[in-house]
Amino acid sequence: MCELTPKAGTPNRSVHLADPRALRAYAHSTRMKLVGLLRVEGPFTATRAAELTGESVASCSYHLRMLAEYGLVEEAEGGQGREKPWRATARYTVWQGADSEAAEALNTAMAQRYFERMTQAVETRQQLPREWREAEQFGDDVVYLTAAELAELGEQFSVLLESYGERFDDPSRRPEGAEPVTVLRIAFRNRRGEAAS
Repeated sequence: MCELTPKAGTPNRSVHLADPRALRAYAHSTRMKLVGLLRVEGPFTATRAAELTGESVASCSYHLRMLAEYGLVEEAEGGQGREKPWRATARYTVWQGADSEAAEALNTAMAQRYFERMTQAVETRQQLPREWREAEQFGDDVVYLTAAELAELGEQFSVLLESYGERFDDPSRRPEGAEPVTVLRIAFRNRRGEAAS
């Protein structure tokens, strides 16, 4: 993975988790949701976190402190107590290479989170303008690759997405009508006989 040097005042490119305790802490659905929201909506307070997640302020405050303990979030400037704002420390969380039962549990929790978000997108897509409904993509392909080619494909996809990366940190670079779009990158070795749908 290519690490970029962050601009002053912007989050790091990624935070790497290897400690099984950190992996288990991040696998909690509310914590994954908070980190994701902070990356897109943040910084914000525990009070705002409660509004966005439907959790209590006390619960959000607790989860934000737990995330801070493992370097996923940090206090931002201003405020005190429950009114202190929090921000994500990085745009991405990486645990590749973490070989433990905790890493597998986090992989499973993340897959469930992706499924929930995809299901919500499908269930609510009729509320979108037609141009967005037609632009959305749901589908799959089966291609024959070596492990090295699959890794290369991932690198090429990262480069393509990074061409839009400046827009994340600098809203002035976003064209009119730009909205946050979740792009899932999921590629796994297919079991023989399971064709694309």
